[in-house]
Amino acid sequence: MKRAVLALADGTTFEGVGFGAEGETIGEVVFNTSMFGYQEILTDPSYVAQIVTMAYPQMGNVGTNPSDQESEHPHAVGMIVRELSEPSNWRSTESLNDYLARWKVVGIEGLDTRRLVRHLRTHGSQMGVISTTGENFESLISKARNAPSMEGRDLATGISVKRAFEWSQPTPDVLGEGTSPTPITFHVVAVDYGLKRAMLQYLVDVGCRVTVVPTWASAAEILAMKPDGVFLTNGPGDPAAVKGADTTVAALLGKVPLFGICLGHQILALALGGKTYKMKFGHRGANQPVKDLTTGRVEITAQNHGFAVDAESVKGKAVITHLNLNDQTVEGLSVPAQRAFSVQYHPESSPGPHDARSLFQRFADLMAGVPLPQ
Repeated sequence: MKRAVLALADGTTFEGVGFGAEGETIGEVVFNTSMFGYQEILTDPSYVAQIVTMAYPQMGNVGTNPSDQESEHPHAVGMIVRELSEPSNWRSTESLNDYLARWKVVGIEGLDTRRLVRHLRTHGSQMGVISTTGENFESLISKARNAPSMEGRDLATGISVKRAFEWSQPTPDVLGEGTSPTPITFHVVAVDYGLKRAMLQYLVDVGCRVTVVPTWASAAEILAMKPDGVFLTNGPGDPAAVKGADTTVAALLGKVPLFGICLGHQILALALGGKTYKMKFGHRGANQPVKDLTTGRVEITAQNHGFAVDAESVKGKAVITHLNLNDQTVEGLSVPAQRAFSVQYHPESSPGPHDARSLFQRFADLMAGVPLPQ
């Protein structure tokens, strides 16, 4: 067991024990309130350049396994937990400690995560450093203060796929119960801002063949593929900093059905002439209540975002379809005349509740000619 330190940019420090890799890591310290799904969270590309604090006290008890990966490797640069548990699950192939060590991700356990979460909630997410090197507090605090903030950073382009590829795998049957494949009806082009694997799987589940293209693919290149619809994925960083993304999406509006999730939702808003802003501490967890204003239904949703769409900026340009019931932030948009809609939360969950997975079928229906609800 090796002593570890967490130092925040505002001068707050915590001591604990290191796990995973040894060394030092710098990133934006955020918190996630999910009780489970830490492997999916770590491998979600939306966590690029972030150190994730798990609010639930025990992590590691189900180990890790290849099926729960949302991408090829962890994207979070650090992990903070109250207590690291040994795995006890039939699906586990590797402990969380060994998994992070293999991927060279630094973690810290044994600190008061309740205190840390309350601090971040009060003072906001901020840059921080986890270190097991024995460096003094003052030096680590200085590194955190000098680290670049998330605002103005285009992190999506750096992790986007470098060349187009096809995806045709449905959601895996991990329990071995057997499922019948859905006939392929539509061709969808997914613009990769930092996609999660589950999103592609759910598109296949509703009858889509998916072509994934890089962030920088032009509208002309996308339309040349003759898609039935275009999917705008999730991703990390500041949506306003993703070079050319809003221009590309604006050129696609009205020409083909569009569905955006998380960063894709924010980029759709920018393409419509709206604005986005950095939230104080964001929404990250599997228990966010969202009201669908078109149906009156309240859904419990999985979320992971630190930016949001400014409600005033999209008035007259889009219909606000979903609101977060905790803080009234915009959670969904619709432009029926241009066959486009988006949500800020994650209907594919992974991890999280399944309340909103019907949105993938809504996209399939839109491509089939069914108008969006109004």
